[in-house]
Order: sequence, then structure tokens, then C-alpha cells
Amino acid sequence: MLQLYNTLTNSKGPFTPLEAGKIRMYVCGVTVYDYCHIGHARVMVCFDLITRYLRYRGWDVTYVRNITDVDDKIIKRAAENGETVDALTERMIAAMHEDEGRLGVLRPDMEPRATAHISDIIDLVQTLVDKGYAYAAANGDVYYRVEKFEPYGRLTNKVIDELKAGARIEVGESKESPVDFVLWKAAKPGEVSWESPWGAGRPGWHIECSAMSKCCLGETFDIHGGGPDLPFPHHENEIAQSEAANDCTYVNYWMHAGPVRVNQEKMSKSLNNFFTIRDVLESYNPEVVRYFLSSVHYRSYIDYSEDSLREARQALERFYQALNDAPVGSEEGLDSDYEERFQQAMDDDFGTPRALAVLFDLVTELNKATRENAPQAAAMAALLKRLGGVLGLLQQSPKAFLQGEAREGELSAEEIESAIEARKQAKKDRDFAEADRIRDSLAEQGVILKDSREGTTWYREG
Repeated sequence: MLQLYNTLTNSKGPFTPLEAGKIRMYVCGVTVYDYCHIGHARVMVCFDLITRYLRYRGWDVTYVRNITDVDDKIIKRAAENGETVDALTERMIAAMHEDEGRLGVLRPDMEPRATAHISDIIDLVQTLVDKGYAYAAANGDVYYRVEKFEPYGRLTNKVIDELKAGARIEVGESKESPVDFVLWKAAKPGEVSWESPWGAGRPGWHIECSAMSKCCLGETFDIHGGGPDLPFPHHENEIAQSEAANDCTYVNYWMHAGPVRVNQEKMSKSLNNFFTIRDVLESYNPEVVRYFLSSVHYRSYIDYSEDSLREARQALERFYQALNDAPVGSEEGLDSDYEERFQQAMDDDFGTPRALAVLFDLVTELNKATRENAPQAAAMAALLKRLGGVLGLLQQSPKAFLQGEAREGELSAEEIESAIEARKQAKKDRDFAEADRIRDSLAEQGVILKDSREGTTWYREG
């Protein structure tokens, strides 16, 4: 049985969907004012992996991940760039899709944008006003009346009185209480805006997800996910909005990916340790980055470093080298417990480290079978590739991964093949010193040769 850790209960337990065999899941997506960074990649890969596994296990999954395409940061960045909000967001959405595609992240079933749900957002705000949970302030904003919602804080164990003690009302705000938050923001001159019962304005950040999730998945759904910075205040506020408006439970299971640190420090532009996805993919194969992000349990923090990525590359090299050496065939006739062990690991709150350990055990036995039992090896290689695919891994041809594309300063494939031919000729001439020199020279440049009865193959190291 699938076991999930629920942030709401701070415990792990059996997963029971609202509807047998079906899962409705909403994940908070990106605010598209800049290129996606490695922290975004963590969340993208995490919930892509979860969706892939649930479908592999036979669940009918509806996966929704929103896009925030109107926001203070977006408006500010567009103004700085001298472009429209639409031009900026369209460009950043296209870049996001490109980045996640390279990481093997499948597109969600639905990808609602906030600007396409303005009428739904206005309707939800009006419901909260009508029920006394929200109020129009003198400055034209509409605020949520936090103290009226008694369960507020239960997701993150916050106490309203303590929140009030640490909060203050900013200049220009007209809140009743410093803990109240904005649902609808009055437009400033020149800002993008929509007409509403409270005047021209735009939605606050929190209300967007309450409206979009309801439109896509209904008033109550199974799983809500997001990054490590979202439980408070974003998800806490979503619960308050949705449950006050709809008079029912909003979400049954809350899941949050862990943070990314860089060399044990918090990732931050001010610390000059901030990496966009495309920065990282300039230096590393996308599947190496995906493996790195999958190698640590999704709830734990993950440390981004050159060493971590090198280790991920070495791990994938071991998998691909085993597939490269093994004969090609089907799983027919294979009798093993690897798939069952893989499922046991993943059924335990998506335990990817244990699942990968099972695949490493499979590789060890595969390498032995390759030497001793070709039919068995072919079946095991097919199983390895299929289970790897559940994690979005091992989908390249072994040769393509191992040889890769030459980066700046590296030998091209043509140069390597030419060196191999020269070494072959040196051996034929019995000039073994020259043959060894060529092999050693290639190794110094990160190219490893592997001799066999069929000839010499090569791959790039690290």
C-alpha cells in the first residue's frame, strides 16, 4: 500500500484517494519573471517523478501545475526591461518549457495561468466578502480577515496571536489586523489591471491557486504539492480561503519538496551561488542533473555541488556501461524480485534512494550475467531500462550518453576516432609504446578506451 508523508499531520500513513483508482493533484508552479533556477528544477523533477510512479502503479492521475503570470515581480521586471507583461511572461514560459523538457519533465495535464482565471478569482473573492471573511479597504484593496478563520495556522503550527505580535501594517495598507492578507490589489497607474466590484486591480498571489485548483480539480482534491518555501504563508492562506468559501476540506494530503543548498549554504543571489537550470545544463548532461535531483529523498534538503554532480555522472555511467555491454533482448523468462523491491521502496513515500539502490543491485547481477549468461543478461538489461524509465532515467542510448557531445575544449568524436585508428595501426606495427601513449593521452583528456573482441569503444569520463 502506498504510504505518504502528509505535512498537515506531520506523519506518514496509508494513502486513500477520494475516488478509488484516481488521484487529483495540484502543484504550485513558477512565477514567470525570470529563468527557472535549480530550486525550481527540484520541484519540477520531484512531482514529475511522483506522477510517473503513480501512473506506473496503475493510478489514473490528473496532474495540474499552475503558472503565476501576474505579480509584483513580473510587473517590476517588465518595466525594467521596457517590455509588456505579456511579452515577458510568454518568453519566460517558453524558456521554462524548454528547461523542463531537457530535464525529461513531462508536461502536466493542465497548466492554468492566473490571467486566464480572473473571473473565477473575482467570484471567489466576492464569496469571501459576502460571508464576512474578506473586506474591501479604504485603499481599494480587498483583504482576508484571518482571525475569523479559527483553524488558521494548522498546516504549519502557527498561532495567530504570535503572528500578530511579529507583524505590522505597512505604509499604504488599510488592514484591520496586521495578519490579514490581500486578495485583490488595487491597480497603480500604468499597471496591468482588470475591472472588479472593487475597482480596477489584479489578484493577490494566494487567491490565484485557490481559484485555479477549484476550477481544475473541484472543491476538495487529493494532493497539493509545492516547494519548501510555500507552507507558510502561501498554503496556509490557500486553506483559509478555500475552506471558508466552500465549507469543506480543501486538500487531504500536503506534500512539500525539500530545499536546495549550494555547498551547504542557502542558495541566494546575494551569496553569488544562484544557478539557473540553463546555467547548469551548459556543463552537465540533463539526465545527470535529473539523477542528482532524484538521488536524495524528495523531502530532504539536497546539496548542490560539483562533487554531487560528478557522483551523479559516475552513477549513471555505471548504469549505461552495463546496458552498453549487455546483449539486447526482452524481459521474457526473467525471474527476479527486483521490481517488487523497487516498488516497496517507492511505495514508502517515494523512496528514490532505496529504489536506486535496488537498481544498483540489479546492475551488479547484470554485469555478472553479461559474462556468463547472455539470455539472462538481455532480460535483466530490459528490466533495468524499464524501471529506470519509471524515474525518467536511462532513456538515452548507452553510446549517446557515454560518448556525449564535445563541450568547449574537449576532443570531438572525429578526433577521438582518429586517435583510436592511430592506436590500432600502432598495435599492428607492434609499436606498443606508441599505442600506450595514445591511450594515456586520451585518458588525460577525459576519454576512456575499452578494448574487447569486437574492437575498441570509448566514453567520456565525468
